[in-house]
Amino acid sequence: MLNQKDLIEILKTNKILDEKQLKSLATKAATSGKSLEDFIIDQKMITPQLLYESAAAYYRLPFYDLKNKSIRQDILLLIPKTAAKTHQTVAFDSAGTELKIATLDPSDLEFFDFLAKKTQLDLKLHLTTPDGLGDVLKQYHKSITAEFEDINVEMAQKGASGVESLKDLAHDLPIVKIVDTFLDYAIAEKASDIHIESGEQDVTIRFRVDGILKKVMTLPKSTHDGIIARLKILSNLKLDEHRLPQDGRFKIKSKDYQVSCRISLIPTFDGEKAVMRLLPDQAKQLTLENLGFQPKPLEIVQRAMTRPHGMILVTGPTGSGKTTTLYTMINILNKPEVNISTIEDPIEYRMPGVNQSQVQPKIGFTFATGLRAFLRQDPNIIMVGEIRDLETADIAINAAMTGHLVLSTLHTNDAVTAIPRLIDMNIPTFLIASTLNLIIAQRLVRKVCRNCLESYNPDQKMISEMEKSFDIPRLEKILIEQGQLGPTQTLKNVLFYRGKGCSQCGQTGYKGRVGIYEVLENDEKLSKLILAKADRGDLERAALESGMMTMFQDAFLKAKNGVTTIEEILRVAKE
Repeated sequence: MLNQKDLIEILKTNKILDEKQLKSLATKAATSGKSLEDFIIDQKMITPQLLYESAAAYYRLPFYDLKNKSIRQDILLLIPKTAAKTHQTVAFDSAGTELKIATLDPSDLEFFDFLAKKTQLDLKLHLTTPDGLGDVLKQYHKSITAEFEDINVEMAQKGASGVESLKDLAHDLPIVKIVDTFLDYAIAEKASDIHIESGEQDVTIRFRVDGILKKVMTLPKSTHDGIIARLKILSNLKLDEHRLPQDGRFKIKSKDYQVSCRISLIPTFDGEKAVMRLLPDQAKQLTLENLGFQPKPLEIVQRAMTRPHGMILVTGPTGSGKTTTLYTMINILNKPEVNISTIEDPIEYRMPGVNQSQVQPKIGFTFATGLRAFLRQDPNIIMVGEIRDLETADIAINAAMTGHLVLSTLHTNDAVTAIPRLIDMNIPTFLIASTLNLIIAQRLVRKVCRNCLESYNPDQKMISEMEKSFDIPRLEKILIEQGQLGPTQTLKNVLFYRGKGCSQCGQTGYKGRVGIYEVLENDEKLSKLILAKADRGDLERAALESGMMTMFQDAFLKAKNGVTTIEEILRVAKE
């Protein structure tokens, strides 16, 4: 953090803000309880990168961007983790008698003097950004294996004596350390889920990262009861209930993050299994472009969102990002002149200015009863977490018909199948045809790591795999229409991309995920087919004739542009 006096001088010297603007911003920052630096960055008046580059020039120091940099452990550990966090300073390079360090506080001369004496090296001071420093501080983690080995040693030394009940066990120090450690590592690795599974002789802990489950640790069976008891206490669940499923929630807070943890416990033959879903309390403000919509489908989605009434459905299997798409739409539609109400199970992210309700089936507060109550309050926009039954579908469609914009999700594999699914629920076809604005079907694919990207031509084995799963001539035609292929080219001589594997992506070649979509807009031709109760094949032909791009055509465009890989598309296609 830059001190406020220097910050004001930096902003004035570089003509980023004038004195009048700074005075006004300082007042607003004080009112909001934030520092001036945090406030102007939150308001997007300047990027952290530009601010700290300007600060480096002001202090006459070189600037070094630590974002996504991997530091050698022997260099990193020249400054202990506690000192690095306290003084906001890390070592990042060494050559001969010179040690390069990066800091957020160039005025901490006493610490730099101590460091020079301790290391017996000449310090070369650099300024960096808070995000870059945060990235390097994460690298102080020991491997999770080493961390758990230490805890296992501690448990062995302590022995089982003195633990008389589940409550005592849940507060036992080694158990607390185990739970804290795997939560800390899961958050650091950006895992979406933690699975704790009891076997006959051991306990397996797995993380889901970028949609893929990976085993991170096996623990002795003796730790199982303590871990489950600890999670029950954190989630305020019944400690002595082992025969019935239980669901709960708790929050994890630190200086660096705030995460909601949703927990589900089910009884299995070898003991209770726990699955935890990790949800950042402040979801990143996404845009439809960030989610991965192509220009033409994006235009269709934006057009549907401007309509005052009707229904927008997002379909796909569990874990395909449907809720994220809905939240992104709601965030765009969320304006002071619009009233928005949502009914969800559960509320995954809090959205300021939106009235969010959570279903409580035990007391009769279901999607259907919540929807009925909403209609009495006459909101402009309603979001229903999921259409599961006829009653909910019927109320939602009638709401869409009576002047409300309704957004919801449905479990189908593609966009076209949503129509027969609604008909199977006994919704009258005239209601479906007149209220349905748009159906979006989606999946998530892993993105290629940008740090280790390489190009290649697919071999014959891969071409054969693609031919089994996809209509290659049609794909080639779409790529030619999109300007991604020359008229005489085929997929055999096209450059695709993959990640070689590096320290930033954990040697997987992938980092992050992006959506692949098909967007079906209801038009006059489709409405006539719905009224005639046309079968799925006729509906699909009409959609393709009207120019709908299928999910896997979208995926191949993304693979051609280096966003994802052919292997990843084939993996998702087989799921």
